[in-house]
Amino acid sequence: MGRYIRAIFYYNRWVDIFEQTSVMTHSRERERERERDMGRDGHGPLFETKEATGRIAYKMYAISIFVGVFFVWVYRATHIPVEKGKWAWFGMFGVEIWFGLYWILIQSVRWKPVYRSTFKERLSQRYENELPGVDIFVCTADPAIEPPTLVINTVLSVMAYDYPPEKLSVYLSDDAGCDITFYALLEASRFSTHWIPFCKKFIIEPRSPEGYFSSTCGPSDTHHAKEWSVVKTLYEEMKNRVETAMKLGKIPEEIKTDYKGFSEWNSYISSRDHPTFLQIVIDGRDANAVDIEGSTLPTLVYLAREKKPQQPHHFKAGALNALIRVSSEMSNGSIVLNVDCDMYANNSNVVRDAMCFFMDVEKGHEIGFVQFPQYFNNITKNDIYASALRVINEVEGAGLDGYGGPPYLGTGCFHRRESLCGRKYGEEYKGEWKKRIERKVETNAGDLEEKARAVASCTYEENTEWGKEMGLKYGCPSEDLITGLAIQCRGWKSVYCNPDRKAFLGMSPTTLEQSLVQHKRWGEGQLQIFMSRYCPLIYGHGKIKLGLQMGYCNYNLWALNSFPTLYYVIIPSLCLAKGISLFPRISGVVHDGFCGGFQFHSRIRTLDVSHLLGGPFILMPRSKNLAITFFRWVTQVL
Repeated sequence: MGRYIRAIFYYNRWVDIFEQTSVMTHSRERERERERDMGRDGHGPLFETKEATGRIAYKMYAISIFVGVFFVWVYRATHIPVEKGKWAWFGMFGVEIWFGLYWILIQSVRWKPVYRSTFKERLSQRYENELPGVDIFVCTADPAIEPPTLVINTVLSVMAYDYPPEKLSVYLSDDAGCDITFYALLEASRFSTHWIPFCKKFIIEPRSPEGYFSSTCGPSDTHHAKEWSVVKTLYEEMKNRVETAMKLGKIPEEIKTDYKGFSEWNSYISSRDHPTFLQIVIDGRDANAVDIEGSTLPTLVYLAREKKPQQPHHFKAGALNALIRVSSEMSNGSIVLNVDCDMYANNSNVVRDAMCFFMDVEKGHEIGFVQFPQYFNNITKNDIYASALRVINEVEGAGLDGYGGPPYLGTGCFHRRESLCGRKYGEEYKGEWKKRIERKVETNAGDLEEKARAVASCTYEENTEWGKEMGLKYGCPSEDLITGLAIQCRGWKSVYCNPDRKAFLGMSPTTLEQSLVQHKRWGEGQLQIFMSRYCPLIYGHGKIKLGLQMGYCNYNLWALNSFPTLYYVIIPSLCLAKGISLFPRISGVVHDGFCGGFQFHSRIRTLDVSHLLGGPFILMPRSKNLAITFFRWVTQVL
């Protein structure tokens, strides 16, 4: 028994080394394969899927860990104390059963990871003139929490995508209906005539002005440096004007006079009671809507949907559903991208990456949405609150992709419009955008605005399937997850794409209070899904693979881990203070077997101690230190 456990320990060390090298090996192999493929006859796929290397080794390792977990259960079942500590022992047994079963759930996102890579050169060669229209949704709700300068940086970053501008339409949903946010968007539209050609001329990254200028001190090339200085000055002036208006709480009168769109705010009452405000800020169909180089600009639309106190507005889900309807009346792009207002585009080629999946001849028609991971640019030095979501982004997303696709995460996701509108998957979607009319011809922008206002009314959804079978679903704080699950259950597949250059960068919690609030909201929403009719084991039965159902449950049951974790931290310390032993002696075969099984705690690296109150954490070195500290405090009190 002892030899077996020591073998497991050495094997664990080998797996650690193997995990570090496998990612590098996989990247090199992918590049070599890509170079070989590019020399072929031009009929290859637009993307490739590769299984992770070392899967057999990991499965052997996981099986050995499960054997150890089984020994822990056997020990608990066969060494029940007769007198002292009997109920504490039963509690430990129950907790360890829970941890073991949850560990099995976690294996669903580790068992079959796949990695995707795209061939954008092939896409350009074959379909450059047939690329579908893309409607981009940016949502904001409170200018005090989400400053207008933050919002317009995201808007400018997606307007500057490396994609035909006549096929890009950007929609800003302002749920607060704030005239200063509209003013900021108007300023951004003017600045975009300089910013977009600057980005494309010098191929800069990222294409958020704030992100770009804060990360560089200026180019060394004289010509580039001159234009860089001019554009930066224009940006600083625009930023100062917007921030001044925000501080004063009003817009300069001369601006209101010059632009007729501000007259709509004469009927504004409050952020929860106002009519629909809809303005086409840049009409991409207009021959005069060009930048300083004479190139066409993307369409840019401002929307503040109608709100009334007596009508439910369903928060972000309601805003996105209004955008789906409004965009269908205006640009009607085949593909829809939604991003949070604090998550700017960090990779200008990401739209083409997504198109490689949707437009692939063999498999593209099956794909309902392409999900990109969420990365953040404000992570603290040691990431003490585990805000980077590193394991989810680097490991679990690819693991879920192996069973039919990742869930919809609410941002950084490209959807096929039909999949969002409740339609089931069918073979007829093969090459459907070649037949589709993506832009409805309207000669008068005013008439188009009036038509779109009607579908943004707060009463439009009454007695319809919106929020039920169409659009994002209502009735749950995690509306994005159940929407993605419903799309997958209708037969669509999803794809996880994690390019070398991060697609999006956003803002994460940086304080304990913010982290706890976020984890509490996540935990409540996930658990609510599990307890509702959308429980993946019931709603997804027979519609999606068992591995994907388990993957969803891994997150749905995340919050419940807090209870067994607290028990495991507190009860053994109290029992030890009372002289009650809940673990085997330090020497002996039974102890070796127990420790071998206990290794599964330290191998679950997805969580951190910060989740103790807002969610779960599996015993890790930090939590062991916490238990020791707690024990010392208890002994001092006693």
